[in-house]
Amino acid sequence: MARKRSPGGTRIRPQFWERYPLEELSTAEWEALCDGCGKCCLNKLEDEETGEVALTRVACRLFDDETCRCSQYDIRKQIVPECVVLKPEDLETVSYWLPLTCAYKLIHEGQPLYPWHPLLSGRAESVHEAGVSAQNITVPEFEVDEEEWEDHIIEEPN
Repeated sequence: MARKRSPGGTRIRPQFWERYPLEELSTAEWEALCDGCGKCCLNKLEDEETGEVALTRVACRLFDDETCRCSQYDIRKQIVPECVVLKPEDLETVSYWLPLTCAYKLIHEGQPLYPWHPLLSGRAESVHEAGVSAQNITVPEFEVDEEEWEDHIIEEPN
């Protein structure tokens, strides 16, 4: 079986997400786990008393609503210092706010990927076609005062 190539041309191992721990993934494999839903780029509200996290349709200022990708991915941390750059060693502490369908969270918790995940479907568009992405549902954070984010709470598409 031929190995697939990531968008950057780096080879990724077949079914790497089922065969290797997250800590042993190459950079290309780690990046390929992202399903492209964009829900991690939506601002969240956390109830201080219960710890419950609510998803809003208020997107990070770097979020591209059409592609569901960061418009400045390589330098996002420089522009948005509070952006969380996911790493395997951080999943234990940050996975509680990740989307329910997030591959990083699923694999970390020993769960399988959803059939619409691009690694299984072979198509990047499958996440949007399944209706689980943030595509075309967001408002940019600079258009909404933080005090009004509560008015933009949405149910997580899953």
